[in-house]
Amino acid sequence: MDDQNKNLILATALSFLVILVWFVLFPPPEPEVPLNAPAAETADAGDAIVPAAPVTGETAPALQSTNEADATADAPRIDIDTPRISGSISLAGGRLDDLRLKDYRESLEPDADIVTMLSPVGTPGAYYALHGWAPGSGLDPSAVPDPNTIWQVVEGEVLTPTSPVSLQWDNGVGQVFRRDISVDENYLFTVTQSITNTSGTAVRAAPYGMITRHGIPTDIRNFFILHEGAVAMANGELAETDWDDMPDAEVDPNWGRPAIVTSDVSEGWIGFTDHFWQSILIPTGVPSFEQALTYAPRTDVFRAVTRLPTQDVAAGATVSVTTQLFAGAKEWETIREYQRSGVEGFIDSIDWGWFFFLTKPIFWLLHEMNKIIGNMGWAIIGLTLVIKAILFPLAYKSYVSMAKMKELQPQMEKLKESAGEDKQKLQQGMMELYKKEKVNPAAGCLPILLQIPIFFSLYKVIFVTIELRHAPFFGPFRDLSAPDPTSIFNLFGLLPLDAPDPNSIMALIFIGILPILLGISMWLQQKLNPAPTDPTQQMIFAWMPWVFMFMLGGFASGLVVYWIANNTITFTQQYLIMRSQGYKPDLLGNIKGSFKKSAKPDAANSSKAPTKKGGK
Repeated sequence: MDDQNKNLILATALSFLVILVWFVLFPPPEPEVPLNAPAAETADAGDAIVPAAPVTGETAPALQSTNEADATADAPRIDIDTPRISGSISLAGGRLDDLRLKDYRESLEPDADIVTMLSPVGTPGAYYALHGWAPGSGLDPSAVPDPNTIWQVVEGEVLTPTSPVSLQWDNGVGQVFRRDISVDENYLFTVTQSITNTSGTAVRAAPYGMITRHGIPTDIRNFFILHEGAVAMANGELAETDWDDMPDAEVDPNWGRPAIVTSDVSEGWIGFTDHFWQSILIPTGVPSFEQALTYAPRTDVFRAVTRLPTQDVAAGATVSVTTQLFAGAKEWETIREYQRSGVEGFIDSIDWGWFFFLTKPIFWLLHEMNKIIGNMGWAIIGLTLVIKAILFPLAYKSYVSMAKMKELQPQMEKLKESAGEDKQKLQQGMMELYKKEKVNPAAGCLPILLQIPIFFSLYKVIFVTIELRHAPFFGPFRDLSAPDPTSIFNLFGLLPLDAPDPNSIMALIFIGILPILLGISMWLQQKLNPAPTDPTQQMIFAWMPWVFMFMLGGFASGLVVYWIANNTITFTQQYLIMRSQGYKPDLLGNIKGSFKKSAKPDAANSSKAPTKKGGK
């Protein structure tokens, strides 16, 4: 077996290994199994939301204990209406618990519901944001508003980007609590909490913000390539915590439950992230604060909390603190703008993965090309052209080396005849021949090896980023983040029928147009070279395109579009470069030869592609 064929076998083995490892590490997501989230959280003794504010020089009050029963059902509400979101704020606790994203629908159907971001207690998988105060010295727990306190509206009727709203609650013992809420044109809420102390005694309290989720989300993908759960940034360090890791955390004595606590955070944020949506708390204007992820085992409730420094409120004084809340879609451009406005590291709330140094620039280029072209499918093809242009110097050396290897074939056959069974003599002779002719037999593998991290990075980009969600290409290809929707069942998109479920065996067998084009493009690329004379090699190369075709049939169609474009460009590059080096691939002859049951040595290889003596 000559070195060129060894390289081809090595490249094939590496490709199969990559795909097999991929399927082991990143199995297709299992069918979703609904989880029964509790209709409401009933906290019992010691099941506190936020520890009381620390008090210097005295014993701290007991943990704040609350009962988040379904107080929101009949409570008055304030509507939210912006160009991009709609919903309402419940005056029970002043909680933001009803939020829908106008720009996104649950499916591709025109009448599909818009995406629900937050939902109140009493609905499956309740998900909401709360703000409040943990009592310190001078304040009983009943003297601070709890999650069920009914607030009064003092300013505003509908929350819009141009009209904030203000809520107020008077505890009747000398303190008036106020909450001013505003929202921008995207997904960022600003909540300013204040205490006015009209009593003659100083009081202390610790402000907090909290995002609460009842149970693990039912639509979690359980896909290794994607992080879903809690995400936090603390002093430049990103931390991602899976849903099943939070219940396993150690019980924190201050929180009285499993908790992951980070203190002395000078700059950061914390919240929960789903596939395409996230809710994040962002404290502002304080020197340091505490972040915590907690889990209440009795009620199966997850919380992401920011507790700001304890505030001293002198008699007759007013103090205020501000926290921002992001609740919406993980749009790269929107999140980048918030980062530029001062939210440190916010772009990393998107899961860029281990190859972030590749996924970030790849996505940026794809995003910019889509803005110019206006079609994500063509933008992927344009991205492929750019990547191939960047790798062209290596590809050129590789294909030149392959052409020279073809020219050296007769000399290599002579070396094999003269060396006989002496493998050491044969190896020595080949090395001298390569050195004399300045040929690198391993050059053909380098472009293939470089494609592997690029392939993984592009798959990450296509799977994770919301910009590919429901992004159309043409005809039946209306979602490039989903597998090819065509199949023989719908006559490859001609009939208005659904293809087999992507998770079924039928989908693995009855693949669509794009995987078939992928297999054909790999097969044609293979035919630039004559079939190897060794029967084992012939079998491997004959099956390889079709195995890949079926294995990649369930991948995101955007990734298959990339692979087809990559194969087509590679085919063109290789053909033209080899022609420029004086070697003319006999494409038609190689294709004809592949359909013959048993090819003779002279027929299996063209006159311009020297045959391997002794081949069967």
